[in-house]
Order: sequence, then structure tokens, then C-alpha cells
Amino acid sequence: MFPLLLILFILLPIAEIYVIIQVGAAIGPWWTILILVADSIAGALLWRWQGRAVWKRFQDTLAEGRMPHREIIDGALVILGGALLMTPGFITDIFGIIVLIPPTRAVVRGTIIRSFAPATMARVAFVRVRESATPGPARRVDQPPPPEMPPG
Repeated sequence: MFPLLLILFILLPIAEIYVIIQVGAAIGPWWTILILVADSIAGALLWRWQGRAVWKRFQDTLAEGRMPHREIIDGALVILGGALLMTPGFITDIFGIIVLIPPTRAVVRGTIIRSFAPATMARVAFVRVRESATPGPARRVDQPPPPEMPPG
């Protein structure tokens, strides 16, 4: 967990600053700022559009009486993508676009499901085995069942 946080909060901002400086040196500071502002605005619009689409699919799935597994993951990815696109920087913008565009979001969702499924299945199996092994109230086989209580 610590290496991920190190990358997220220390190395990523340093990389973003480096890329912004390099782009600014190549095309000029004003063009760089204009691209970053336009990128944030486009990201907010894409975020709103995809957020509405995911919310509609979530509601439709619930209305059909099914569990919205895919829609929940998509909703979290859309929120993440919007936040990344509105964060100034080119690296976060790339990752934001990846999780906001439906075809690439499906790839990310599949990767998430594949990486968490074994651990989840192991937990479910452990709980089921533990519950089935937990004995109920002790009763001998040759004992008659307890009498039912009269209504009262």
C-alpha cells in the first residue's frame, strides 16, 4: 500500500510538473495553459455525459431486479476519470480519458474484476464453509423434535 501512495502523492505530481514544463518549453507557456484549461472543460463535459449514461444504466438494472455490479464499478471509474481530467496535468488526463471512454473503461473494469474476483470468491467460500460447520442447538437423532408452541 505504501508504494502506491508514494507514487500517487509524490512521484505523480513531480512527473506532472516535469511534463508540463517540457510541453511549455516546446509549444510555449500560453498554449500549454490553454490546452490544460480546455482539457479540464472537455473533461467536465465528458464526465457529465458519461456519468448520466452510467446512472441511467444503474437505474435500468435496478428496475429489472438485477444487481448492478457492472454499473457500480463503471460509476466509480467515471468519478475517478472526471477527477483525473479536472486535475491539471497531462499524465492524469490520459488516465482520466482511459477510464471515461466506454471501450477502454470496459477493459479497466475487466482488469479490476479479474484481480479482485479470486480474493472475493475465497472469502465467500470461507464464510460458507464456516457457517455450514457451525453447529446449531445440539439434538440427538433419537430424540423427538421439540413440541410446537400453541398459538396464544
